[in-house]
Amino acid sequence: MSTVPAAKPIHAGPEDSWHGVVAPGSRFAPEAGRYHLYIGLFCPFAHRANLVRHLKGLQDIISISIVKPYPKGDDKGWPGWQFPGAQGPDDVYEGATRDKLFGSKHLHEVYFKADSEYKGRYSVPLLWDTKENTAVNNESHELLRWLPTAFNDVLANGSPEKEMTLYPEHLRADIDEISVWMQRDLNTGVYKAGFAPDQETYDKNVPVVFAALNHLEQIIYGNSGPYILGKDLTELDIRAYATIVRFDAVYVQHFKCNCK
Repeated sequence: MSTVPAAKPIHAGPEDSWHGVVAPGSRFAPEAGRYHLYIGLFCPFAHRANLVRHLKGLQDIISISIVKPYPKGDDKGWPGWQFPGAQGPDDVYEGATRDKLFGSKHLHEVYFKADSEYKGRYSVPLLWDTKENTAVNNESHELLRWLPTAFNDVLANGSPEKEMTLYPEHLRADIDEISVWMQRDLNTGVYKAGFAPDQETYDKNVPVVFAALNHLEQIIYGNSGPYILGKDLTELDIRAYATIVRFDAVYVQHFKCNCK
């Protein structure tokens, strides 16, 4: 059974994000060196895509550029994430890179190459097609679903990377069910608490985050680990890890997402 999602417009207009899929026989065929991934090391949603890139051994197949974590722009996201050098020759940040495709100062410049009227957020991750010179996808949950199998045709036969799937058929119903509340209550839940505009909103959202963590712990215990659903590494583990690895350092300390 295919893990490619049902067809939808790749980009319906300036208000829409990009929903392209890399797949054999499609507009975006799997080819080594054709695609470029924009991420930020600070972002758990971009981290998901980069984790898949590494787990699947795609480092030499998909190149990468990394934005700085600050400044992120105003409340509408303008001008958005920057690359080193945007503020001058001394503007550097460890781990960030220049825009290896276009030498852009801001990520919005890349977005405008795909749609000069784009009105959405200039978010990471963003997967770019260098052949058609356009965006493929900037929805992290969509990338997490199809990227693990998208380049199997160019991976070595019999390699563990080619055999790896993060959406095994016998676990798909559980993955689909858990993904909904994990995304709502944990992955974005920490931001609902951290960016709460008032104490009442904060008090409402913090318990939801810790309830989700407790629920996950119960599921892992019930399935005897080592992964959330037992012996199989799935996209749920990628979702959870990218958030939990930031929990003490960012969400507790910076967002004050703490029950104490």
